[in-house]
Amino acid sequence: MKRTLILLSIMLMAIATVAQPPARIRQQAKSSDAADRTAPAVPVVKTTASTAVKKSASAATPATSSRAALEFPTQGAMPEDVAWRRDVYKVLDLSSDRNAVLYFPEEPTGDKMNLFTYLFKLVMRKQVKAYEYTIDGNENLTAKNVMQPKEMLTRFEINYETNDEGKIRVDNSDIPSSQVKSYYIKESTYYDQNTAQFHTQVTALCPVRKGIDEFGEEEAPTPLFWLDYAEISPYLAKIVLMNSNYNNAAQISADDYFTTNQYDGKIYKTVNLQGRVLQNYCETDSALKAEQTRIEKEITTLQDHVWGKDSSKVKKDTLQAELADDVKAEAKKSYKRRKDEKVSESNSSRAQVKRERTTGNASSQPRFSARRQRH
Repeated sequence: MKRTLILLSIMLMAIATVAQPPARIRQQAKSSDAADRTAPAVPVVKTTASTAVKKSASAATPATSSRAALEFPTQGAMPEDVAWRRDVYKVLDLSSDRNAVLYFPEEPTGDKMNLFTYLFKLVMRKQVKAYEYTIDGNENLTAKNVMQPKEMLTRFEINYETNDEGKIRVDNSDIPSSQVKSYYIKESTYYDQNTAQFHTQVTALCPVRKGIDEFGEEEAPTPLFWLDYAEISPYLAKIVLMNSNYNNAAQISADDYFTTNQYDGKIYKTVNLQGRVLQNYCETDSALKAEQTRIEKEITTLQDHVWGKDSSKVKKDTLQAELADDVKAEAKKSYKRRKDEKVSESNSSRAQVKRERTTGNASSQPRFSARRQRH
């Protein structure tokens, strides 16, 4: 009897479980029909195969600059709320030994190329933006100042070819990399109160072209375009430069070269209220050099003022300084004590000799001569 009851209960449970899904399906169908009747009509958009491919490609491919920044992280941007900042413009002469690493090789050889060739290719591929060099010489890194590649080639008379698809191609021999013999950079030295540290950071870069005219003489320097260093720094981390004339195996990335300030730059302009360059009020070369030295000294003087008169001799720990002072004081006391003991000792010996002389003890003692007597 018990077995029969158990079997009947199991059968009833199975029937209930099997019958429940159709009931739910019918209930969901009724609710969906009601929702369709109450919902507003949605227009149907036909999607072609080409648009579907474009959408999928745009959704799957991230921005090139974002990907480069993730693969090659660089130094952080300068905070906007810094307590102190000094902006200067410097010129890097590539004939200098410290800057020659940016010039060679003049033309690409294999996978080796100089800095301008690398930057030029990035601009032509629209991986980075080139900003027009305005008449005031200041960088204007805004969207309205961006130069288009074809416009840039036409302005600077660089030969190029256009294929049937409208793509621009520039041969390596037509890239004026050998004529770019200097760079303008904007350098910012700032004090970050959050970390209590001074930093010197390059914020903008401008290649300067100096070609040869039809008479064989050098033309005046022509600044080409400004580049935002924060935008190009992930790409500069990819290019490797030779860093030594004596050790050809020593290499450094272009980003590390600028981040560690290994370049040799001369100040030609500062950010000032009048917007003047140094040559506007420095009439001679000696006056220009003196003004450059004065500006550099202003920056270092502020750092010395923050860290002390001589930052290399600043004591690292207050407790260590106190211990050093205690040791010096104890050494002075010990030296004075030994000196006093010697003085008292000598005074006592003199007093004893004086007493012996007065009492006659000294005269009663026999005297011996160290001279050898002859027999």
